[in-house]
Amino acid sequence: MSFWRGIKRRGQSAIMPCVFLTLAGYFVWGSWQGDRGLEAKQARQNVMMAAQADLDSARQEQSVWQRRVDALRTRNLDRDALDERVRDRLNLSNPADIIVLYPQGQHVF
Repeated sequence: MSFWRGIKRRGQSAIMPCVFLTLAGYFVWGSWQGDRGLEAKQARQNVMMAAQADLDSARQEQSVWQRRVDALRTRNLDRDALDERVRDRLNLSNPADIIVLYPQGQHVF
């Protein structure tokens, strides 16, 4: 009888440490793997860095387009340069213009 009583006493004394170890293990696992754990934080930071890179790229593209739009405003518009550029892009010319042909692949600008 004393043998079983000793096992029972040791078992009862081991229950609380096992419960606390299990509870501590659960919280450690949650801090590492959970929705707000360390791995999730790293994944959020990676997404944030990619979004920041996209934002920087979009802002740079916006500034390029803003400069182009500002160049077309009437206070900055050089009508001769605009006329020259339009004719070049549309491949048109004025009958009074003198046209100088360049070899293939050689451009003035």
